[in-house]
Amino acid sequence: MSSATWRNFFTYNKYAQITARAVRQSLKESERVVAEKRGATALKYQQWENGVGGTQVHLNPEEVKKVGKSAAV
Repeated sequence: MSSATWRNFFTYNKYAQITARAVRQSLKESERVVAEKRGATALKYQQWENGVGGTQVHLNPEEVKKVGKSAAV
């Protein structure tokens, strides 16, 4: 059996997501919290006109608030 049989079932991005989740869940609590914070993303939008940036708008503000929560819950 080939070592790349996961390719028959998942895209690379899905495979990377699954393995990253497994690694984060296997860490001790203190290291896991730090790893989860690195994995959180915040999406912002800013309209630029004539070389001047407007105000930044968070497109997913609820995701920013979830950063402190555990992935195991």
